[in-house]
Amino acid sequence: MDKTEQDRLKKEVAEKAADMVKSGMILGVGTGSTVAFFIDALGKRKDEDGLKLKAIVTTSNRSKKQLEGLGFKVSELADIDQADLTVDGSDRVADNLDGIKGGGGALTLEKNVAINSKKIVWIVDESKLVHRLSGFPLPVEVLPISCEQNFRRFEQEGLKPQWRMDGDKRYITHYGNYIIDLAVDPIPAPHGLADYLDHTVGVVEHGLFLDMCDEVIIAHSDGTIEDKKR
Repeated sequence: MDKTEQDRLKKEVAEKAADMVKSGMILGVGTGSTVAFFIDALGKRKDEDGLKLKAIVTTSNRSKKQLEGLGFKVSELADIDQADLTVDGSDRVADNLDGIKGGGGALTLEKNVAINSKKIVWIVDESKLVHRLSGFPLPVEVLPISCEQNFRRFEQEGLKPQWRMDGDKRYITHYGNYIIDLAVDPIPAPHGLADYLDHTVGVVEHGLFLDMCDEVIIAHSDGTIEDKKR
């Protein structure tokens, strides 16, 4: 499938998600190429249907700039109580709608926006679909003060840790932390690993999004659109 056809499918998925957005909502917006089409669709609805949102929060500066360029005011997460709907992408989506996110490095903000949302919808193409969580390193954001200990312990647990790099230096997140990508593949027990990471001192957040997503809208290479709900 060429890029033109791929973009057409992404646009169709994005417009389907945009139709879920109602005036008066507090909306969470993620990031990525498909989400960019979603933001464009929001702008079209604003101009043609008079869509007015109570507030918008987003997980990236790129999405923020795009939204503001279309005339939307973007709020900080701290300024809202809960989003009515969050639309985002995902790096991998399993059959049960669990996912791996954080490939772009914004996993902590993504997780916080998601956990403070009444409904979560992911928009993806079929390349992101897996039977069980696999095929993508699991991002773990760690504090610099204890990152070396975390790395060694992950090695001892057989999780195949790798430093996320930015050129010849370690990648630094928005919050001033590092990311360790766990290359264990497939993830043998996602809930068990999530619990282990949640209770590891020095871990800020991880990219396992389990039992969170309510609906996934999928663009398939044959031109069809699939809507999967939990």
